[in-house]
Amino acid sequence: MGSREVLGQAARLASSGLLLQVLFRLITFVLNAFILRFLSKEIVGIVNVRVPLGVFWSLFLGWVWLQLLEVPDPHVVPHYGTGVVVFGFSAVVELLGEPFWVLAQAHMFVKLKVIAESLSVILKSVLTALLVLWLPHWGLYIFSLAQLFYTTVLVLCYVIYFAKILGSPESAKQQALPVSSMTDLLPSMTKSRAFVNWEEAKLTWSFFKQSFLKQILTEGERYVMTFLNVLNFGDQGVYDIVNNLGSLVARLIFQPIEESFYIFFAKVLEREKDATLQKQEDVAVAAAVLESLLKLALLTGLTITVFGFAYSQLVLDIYGGVMLSSGSGPVLLRAYCLYVLLLAINGVTECFTFAAMSKEEVDRYNFTMLALSSSFLMLSYVLTRWCGSVGFILANCFNMGIRITQSLRFIYRYYRKSPHRPLAGLSLPPVLLGTFAVSGGITAASEVFLCCEWGWLARLAHIAVGALCLGVTLGTAFLTETKLIHFLRTQLGVPRLADKTT
Repeated sequence: MGSREVLGQAARLASSGLLLQVLFRLITFVLNAFILRFLSKEIVGIVNVRVPLGVFWSLFLGWVWLQLLEVPDPHVVPHYGTGVVVFGFSAVVELLGEPFWVLAQAHMFVKLKVIAESLSVILKSVLTALLVLWLPHWGLYIFSLAQLFYTTVLVLCYVIYFAKILGSPESAKQQALPVSSMTDLLPSMTKSRAFVNWEEAKLTWSFFKQSFLKQILTEGERYVMTFLNVLNFGDQGVYDIVNNLGSLVARLIFQPIEESFYIFFAKVLEREKDATLQKQEDVAVAAAVLESLLKLALLTGLTITVFGFAYSQLVLDIYGGVMLSSGSGPVLLRAYCLYVLLLAINGVTECFTFAAMSKEEVDRYNFTMLALSSSFLMLSYVLTRWCGSVGFILANCFNMGIRITQSLRFIYRYYRKSPHRPLAGLSLPPVLLGTFAVSGGITAASEVFLCCEWGWLARLAHIAVGALCLGVTLGTAFLTETKLIHFLRTQLGVPRLADKTT
């Protein structure tokens, strides 16, 4: 399959995933906003900060949550012990579906992945809302049972789909799957009678170490909150709500693009070869795609940063009421808007870097990640002691900045001897930068005079000012970034999605 065909598949995967996730996430957004009206900050902090870490360590350190850490007041957070056990069991259930997820991801099964995950999330949110309304005294029972229900539905979607495909030899052959029956996905002996393929095991071990370190970097603040008690349960709850709300755009837009184009880069580029020794058409296509993705990530992240600063308090007030819009909530969300910009750029740079790195380069990168993990945890603790929960976001910005630097160095070296310069995607025309600056100043002044104590008419006027500034900014981008617009129209546009669905 040529690089153009792989690019088409990756683009369809990204665009289909984006549209479907927006639809399903809007439903869960409304349900979660409804649920927040019936919960305390303390139980949100327990469910979203401490217990998910029990999932990650469920097979190794689950007893820590029950024996060593501070147990919440049972009158505020009832059924804590049982909730931790059920969350751990749900992790085991989810692991059973991992081979099916990997197979679906490798073969770009767009609708299966998006529908399975979105349907599971929606059903989980519906079940949570019903239990919160009907049985509020169940406490953590509600969230642990909803999590178990979510993982069960998710795994069943994959199992049923592949059982249907593999049950028909014609369908399996048409999909060009590397397995012919469900039993092929179970552990088995290789042709050499060895239970483990050591070449694949070494590469798997390298990626496992990388994933482990990325887990520390991604969820490190939760470990600091849990083990060092730098925030009370209420502050942890507010932080996690803001964190989930701020990362909504990352999950909706950046994650589908990152996952889809990682597959594209991995299929087009050869890991063990220099760029000058590979097929130059593939190298050129990869460089052009990387440049466009960097430009898209930069524009999206900068838009969120500029406009998010002036509308954080209003969004939190609409989403969660006074519990979120007062206190540290608006400051946290403003800081998170800056973090989203770094998150967008890092997602694109790392999806290329991990797809093009050799095994040796992955191992070297793991050592860098190890040092970064240690410094990140220490910095999180120091900054949180100094400036409260916003310190976690500042530490994440530092962490993301270092990771971006590492990826940019790799990309620069990778294309150094070729005529392609994909890092040009990180530059913007002066007129567009000026438009962002002016829009940021106008919306900041609008927030001071119109939001958020002057009633809904003033709020609507504030929204109108932001919509006008956003329209001017997007119009300027449309006129100045013609290369990116062409890429979006030809690769991520509606025509390709229509071809896929018909």
